[in-house]
Amino acid sequence: MTNQVPAVVEALEGSRAAALKPTCDTHSILHRPAARSSTRRFLKNEILARIPLQELGAIGELLEPIALRERMVLQEPKRQFDYIYFMESGLVSLRIAAAGTILETAVIGHRGAVGVSLLVGAHPATHQSVVLFPGNAHRIRVEDLRRVMRERSEIREQVLRYVQALSLHCAQTGLCGVRHDREKRLACWLCLASDALDAPVLPVTHDYLSSVLGLRRAGVTETLIRFEDQKLIRKTRGVLQIEERLLLEQKACSCYKLISGAYASTEPVNFSD
Repeated sequence: MTNQVPAVVEALEGSRAAALKPTCDTHSILHRPAARSSTRRFLKNEILARIPLQELGAIGELLEPIALRERMVLQEPKRQFDYIYFMESGLVSLRIAAAGTILETAVIGHRGAVGVSLLVGAHPATHQSVVLFPGNAHRIRVEDLRRVMRERSEIREQVLRYVQALSLHCAQTGLCGVRHDREKRLACWLCLASDALDAPVLPVTHDYLSSVLGLRRAGVTETLIRFEDQKLIRKTRGVLQIEERLLLEQKACSCYKLISGAYASTEPVNFSD
C-alpha cells in the first residue's frame, strides 16, 4: 500500500486545487499539533489529517471532492443516503425539523464529517443537514467507508472518536437550551461556529440565530447590540465579525468548553464530565 501513497496525496491535492479554489485562500492550513507523527498536514479536515500516511492510502482513492453550495441539503431525516462528507471548509447545520420549525443540534465544519452517525446505527438518520456557509468537502460512499473501517483500525478509531464528540455536542445543545440564558447560548453558538468554520467572520442573520436557537428575534437583536457595545463583535448587514474572542468565550456558558474540548481531544470523550 505504501507505494500508492504518493499518488493518493497527489490526487487529493490536485482535486482540492480544482474543487476548493474559490475558498482555499480564506482558510488557513491546520496548525494544530499532529495526533500522530505521520499526520497529513495538507488536509484541512481534522479527521483525515489525524490518519497516518499508510492508513490514508486505503481511503484516499475513494474520496471525491465536492463543492458545497449554500442551502444544499446533504442529509434528510428518515431517508437513506449514499455519501458521507468530510468537511474541508464551509459550515453545515445539523438540525431537527418538525412542524415547520427547526432546532439546530450542532454545526459541522473542518473538524468533522456529515453523516457519520449512520455508521453506528442501523436506522435512517433523524436529522437534516443543510449547508449554512458554502465551502468544500471530500465525500465517500457509505459502503466504502464501512469497509475501510472494518479493515483499518486507525481509520475506525478516528471516525468513532468524532462520532462520540458529535453525539456529546448534540446532547449538550439540548441541555443548554433548557438551562442557560440567551446571552450565554448566543456567545456559545458564535464561538462554536467560528471554531467549526475556522474564521472569525460569520455571514449570519438575526433571523437565523433566532430560528435555530429557539429565541425571540427581538431578544437576539438586543443581545447582539450589547455584545457590540462591549466591543466583542462588529455587525454589518448579514455579517457578524468576532472582535474579542477570549472575552466572548468568557460570556459563553460552560457548554462551549465541554464541546470544544471533546472535538480537540484525541482521546475518547468522557460523557460523565
